[in-house]
This record gives sequence, structure tokens and C-alpha cells, in this order.
Amino acid sequence: MSLDDDYANGAYIKGGDAYLARWQRQAQAFREVMGPRAQLGLPYGAGERQAMDIFLPDSPPKGMLVFIHGGYWIEGNRDLWSHLAAGATARGWACALPSYTLAPAARIRDMTVEIANAVTKAAAMVAGPTVVTGHSAGGHLAARMGCADLSLPVARVVPIAPLADLAPLMQTGMNEKLKLDEAECASDSPARLKLRTGTTAHVWVGAQERPAFLWHARLLSERWDCPWTPETGRHHFDIIDGLTDPLSPLMDVCLDGLA
Repeated sequence: MSLDDDYANGAYIKGGDAYLARWQRQAQAFREVMGPRAQLGLPYGAGERQAMDIFLPDSPPKGMLVFIHGGYWIEGNRDLWSHLAAGATARGWACALPSYTLAPAARIRDMTVEIANAVTKAAAMVAGPTVVTGHSAGGHLAARMGCADLSLPVARVVPIAPLADLAPLMQTGMNEKLKLDEAECASDSPARLKLRTGTTAHVWVGAQERPAFLWHARLLSERWDCPWTPETGRHHFDIIDGLTDPLSPLMDVCLDGLA
């Protein structure tokens, strides 16, 4: 049985086809406003997509927030999400947005290694704690940065609408590119791995998300014994908007108590 419809978001969001152009405008405008505080295209590895953009506050950073974009590991790029650094920089934090090699050129396990390298480099650029968040497929990768099999300088992970167990994706057409198998699902599903000692976690999801995403969020919170928040009225596309607002509950969950 195909699960394609379970993971089809845009078809169930009113005006969903308008979000891409909106994000592009917002991201471009934010980069322009940031000017020299936007350090773009910094390499963290040798691959073509192994680069990140860093946005700096107007004072010495309190720490580093890393945001990992989604797109089902198949599409997307860091420059579509620059505006999501607005909340962190307004609170005095630096924000890093990495790109990573996409499927089918890379397996998900390879993307995990790339993002771990990006997080390590970003963390070394500033004093203070490092927090990793990400959305959808990026939520999966953010959660992986909190797993006990990786040794990373990460104080907190906040996966947003994460894909916590990869097994259901094997029953979608996306797997033609992802090439997931049982072994990779076991080794790279955050819900099947332990949260690293010393790293805290909080799972965030829209209360109006597709049922599959609510299941993933609840599953990860139960497996990790960590809080989860279904934000009222939010769906899969606007659940990230809180990252643009320094006073939002999502930003509080990301940064409160750390610096």
C-alpha cells in the first residue's frame, strides 16, 4: 500500500502553492537587510552543496542556532529560509543555515554526516551553546544531531514536524530517490535511537499537520521522554514562522535558559 497521500502536505493547505514565492521574497529581503552581518556560502566540506550561510547579531553572539531545511531530503536549499534567522539574531544569537547533498546523489545516512560536520564547524565559530533545529526532513536531521551515536557539542535539539521513523517512507514514491532499506531505517531513525546524555530535546509540530506528522512528533517525544508541543492553528508550512519572531513560544523553546 502506498503512503504517498499521508505525506502530501501542500494539497491539504489552503493557498499552499503560494508559500514558495513568499518564502523566496522574505529570504531575499532578510539577506539584504542584514548586509555585512550575512556571511554567505561558507564551506564546511568539499562537496558542492556543503556550504552554509551565517547570520550574526549586532553584538557578540550569545550562542549559535543551526536551522536545517526540509524538502524530503530531495529538494530545497538554504537560501530559501534566510528569514528564519530573524528571531535568533534579534535575541543576540548567531544563526547558521547549511545546505547538504540531496537524494539520489546521497543517502540519508550521508546527509547525517554532512550536517554533523556543519554543526561542528558552526559551533566552533562562536562562544556559547549550540542549538539545532530543523523542519520536516530537516527536523529528522536536527533530531539526529541529538542522538547518542554522535558526539557533538549540541546543548539542545528542537525538531520541527520531524520525520522520526524512516520506515513509512519506504512505502512512498519518494523512495525511488531515497533508496531507504530496513538497515538504514534502523540506523538513522531518531525514534529508534537514544537521546545523547547532556543534550535536551523538545519536539514542535503544528496541531493542524497531517496525521502522519503528528504521529512522528508524538512518537519521538515518547521514545525520548521529552516534551512535545502541537502549536494550535499551525500547519506544515506555517509552523516555522515562529523562528522569525524573537518573542514566539518556538523561539523560547529553542533558546530559553541557555544564554
